Amino acid sequence: MTTPAPLNNRYQILQPFGTGGMAQVYRARDLMLERFVAIKVLRADYSADKDFQIRFRQEAKAAANLSHPNIVTVHDFGFDQGQLFIVMEFVPGTNLKTMIENLGKFSLEDAIPLMVQACAGLGYAHRAGLVHCDVKPHNMLVSPDRRLKVTDFGIARAIAGIHPEEQNDVVWGSPLYFAPEQAAGQAPSPASDVYSLGVVMYELLTGRPPFVARTAETLSRLHREMMPQPPSQLNPAITPELEQIILKVLSKEPAARYRTADQLGRVLMTFGQAQKSAAVRLTAPPPVTETQAPTVAARPSTPRPRVARPEPEPEPEPADTLSGTLDPLASFDWVSIALGLVAVAAVGGLVPWWFYVIGTLLNTR
Repeated sequence: MTTPAPLNNRYQILQPFGTGGMAQVYRARDLMLERFVAIKVLRADYSADKDFQIRFRQEAKAAANLSHPNIVTVHDFGFDQGQLFIVMEFVPGTNLKTMIENLGKFSLEDAIPLMVQACAGLGYAHRAGLVHCDVKPHNMLVSPDRRLKVTDFGIARAIAGIHPEEQNDVVWGSPLYFAPEQAAGQAPSPASDVYSLGVVMYELLTGRPPFVARTAETLSRLHREMMPQPPSQLNPAITPELEQIILKVLSKEPAARYRTADQLGRVLMTFGQAQKSAAVRLTAPPPVTETQAPTVAARPSTPRPRVARPEPEPEPEPADTLSGTLDPLASFDWVSIALGLVAVAAVGGLVPWWFYVIGTLLNTR
């Protein structure tokens, strides 16, 4: 078996990585940047259509401008060897559809974080003015560390745009996952992607899509007319709050759903945080009350010897420092008495002087 020549003399095809209705995916190596990439080669009938080539280039350019952790990055696109191809980052792991087929229904703890990531990627695209048009678990790649990335932006739109004058006859997206307005041949909107996210979430939690039929026509009618079976009947772990979110997303009228994937992501994030808080409350040990306090077996205790404490001594009463006994004369203030006698003597000495002065004044008259 001969090795195929590198596409555009740059991308060496290594091995098939997946297949779909529109393209074949290969694991390849970028010889210029020396890194592994994923290359999606479109079907021959699409590649040979000139109108599709123009439309595909337009959509690929728009997708290449998207840079988000939850979106597969588009590196390059081109036409070589009669094949139209698009070069994307290589994401190790598998797609969400394969995981559902292998694992069955997911727990709420595993499903909600994956759906929040899908909403984050699609919400970013909606803010950039892009609608995916083909949201399904096949286009959601999950790495071993549970990082989800949405891929294949714009390819379904490019296919549907080959013959715009026949738009009503074109089925947008995949029949199992498309919205009622897509089933009716109308142009999709961000609310259409939200509906498809609801179908993916329904399948992720129950193990099956809400509608199953053998033909695309029957699926189209079910999406447009029938209400899905309540998911809690297929998975009792689904709470009434989560079931209400899912059924709102699967509303037939776009205006009745969440308007964008960002809005749905915020609702799911709030729900997930509430679930974690409830789980913490359920697993936390109950507070210990007096009646629930653990009893400890009594141990035989030996009496401790009591140590006599010394009694406080009474304060000594004031006594004469020489004899140590009380002295009645010690209570007098001898300094005050001496000062008083001096004052009396001084006053008494002034009395004769005053008589002398008075007498002198009288004699002068």
